[in-house]
This record gives sequence, structure tokens and C-alpha cells, in this order.
Amino acid sequence: MTPLHLLHNPRCSKSREALALLEHSGRQVEVTDYQQTPLDLSSLQALLSQLRAAEPGFNTRELLRSGEEEYQSLNLARPELSEAELLAALAAHPKLLQRPIVSDGQRAVIARPPERLKALLG
Repeated sequence: MTPLHLLHNPRCSKSREALALLEHSGRQVEVTDYQQTPLDLSSLQALLSQLRAAEPGFNTRELLRSGEEEYQSLNLARPELSEAELLAALAAHPKLLQRPIVSDGQRAVIARPPERLKALLG
């Protein structure tokens, strides 16, 4: 069985809950602290494709944490920003990435709330 990959922030309670659910599932889990090991643009594009595979119509903006200071200072709420510009902001400022995100290599979900993991575990 393919291991699951968790983009994790150990300081986030939802991310810790997701990790506990994954460990309890018995599945092998690879964990990446995405703030210590940020995703590059290519990895973000692949992640976006996996999110869209699990949820057709997934919008790039759903990857962004709009409450972060960087979101405001970079003025990322502007509707005219392209997908490429939003992904570039995420690559440069990993703190903006929603969490936790779990991938099975083909599909990914933002596990907020952590129960959304059932889509990958079922």
C-alpha cells in the first residue's frame, strides 16, 4: 500500500490531530514540516493537481491562509492575481499554505477538519 504524505505544521492542533488519525489508521505516513522544508513551485503545482483530482473545481485560493500577515502585506486578496502568482507567493512564503494537507500520490485533501482524511483512507 502506498504511504500517505502529510504536509505538517507541528504547532497546529489540526495538523497534530490529522497525524494522530493517520498513525491510528495503520497506514505508513511520511511527514514533511513544510515550513522547514518548503515546497517549490513544481511541487505546489503537483499538489494542486492532486487536490483537484480529489475535489474537481478546487480553487488555488483555497490553498492560502488568508489570516496570515503575509497574505495582507502581499495584497493576495486581489481577484486579478493569476494561479501562477498565487503559487509563487506560496513558494516564497510557506506560512501561507493551508494545513494539514494529506496526499496519497494521486489525490490530496486539506484535512481541516481532520475527518476529511476519510476520503483517502477509505
